[in-house]
This record gives sequence, structure tokens and C-alpha cells, in this order.
Amino acid sequence: MRGEITMDELTKSVVERGDLAHLALFLWASGASALLVWSLKELAGANRRFNDFVTEIASLNRLFRKGDE
Repeated sequence: MRGEITMDELTKSVVERGDLAHLALFLWASGASALLVWSLKELAGANRRFNDFVTEIASLNRLFRKGDE
């Protein structure tokens, strides 16, 4: 597999050039971005569950109001 660079070679190249700060910043930014994506995914799921809950409450209210009339 010519032309492919493994992660070890990439890390070694960064360390040899003295760009540890760039590597640390990249890792921090990657982690922060991954956390943001996970948070938004969880927030969307919570919003969907809450919407389902409100819809069920509304249908129960309609059901009970029919019985009163």
C-alpha cells in the first residue's frame, strides 16, 4: 500500500517537527466537536420524546372531554 500514511507515521512526523501544540489543539478541537455532535443528537432525541409525550397528553385530554359531553 504505497502512498498511505498511517496514524503512527503522521504522529511521528508531527513530533519530529515540534508541532505538539498543533497536535494538542487538533485533538482538543476534535474532541469538542464530537461532544457537540453527541449533545445535539441527545437534545434532538429528548425533544422528540417530549413532543411524543405532549401529543399523548393532548389525545388523552380529547378522549376525556368526549366523555364529558
